[in-house]
Amino acid sequence: MISQVRQGPERVPERRLALVHRVIVPDKEYPKEYAILVTDRRSVFIRQRKTRRSFVLRYEMRIGTALVTDVIPKTLDDFEQTSPESLMADDSNLTVPHEAVISLAMRTEEHERRKRDLFLWLTMRRQGEVFQVYNFEMKYRLDPDRDAMIKFYMVPLGAYFKPRRQTQSRETILREYAADALEIFQRVLPPDCIFVAG
Repeated sequence: MISQVRQGPERVPERRLALVHRVIVPDKEYPKEYAILVTDRRSVFIRQRKTRRSFVLRYEMRIGTALVTDVIPKTLDDFEQTSPESLMADDSNLTVPHEAVISLAMRTEEHERRKRDLFLWLTMRRQGEVFQVYNFEMKYRLDPDRDAMIKFYMVPLGAYFKPRRQTQSRETILREYAADALEIFQRVLPPDCIFVAG
């Protein structure tokens, strides 16, 4: 008698859908730069190497754009040969399963007027634009009794921002960068996830 092993349903391979090339997560000691690989199952925040000092990153979070233009944005192709599992195994990365997400809010922040930001305000006045920065707050469930939240600022790299600046306003570029990310998340997060834009 030959016994047969019952085959379970084949697991569909995880699909890489999009890459948000840069966000900054605030931190008291040193803000952290990430790229976000979005698959059909999870978002993996991939830690990027330090490219500038802490005070520069904090300033970029206030103005919404990178001050350094020589860092080339990563693409989905850069992670084609890297499995999501190997990225998850790296302790410097953060992984949020989409099924665990409770809510996602896209917000703007009012700038506090500080004396040391005089150059920023003069530049805004000269350009006739507002340096509007967008951030996201993603709340998700760690376990049945514990929730967590990650806040990240949408600060595109200079190589993304600079070419668009020839034909678009600063405000438009930053709004579209944030709106594109919101649209990506809306496609993959659970139907009962609460979305807030404001």
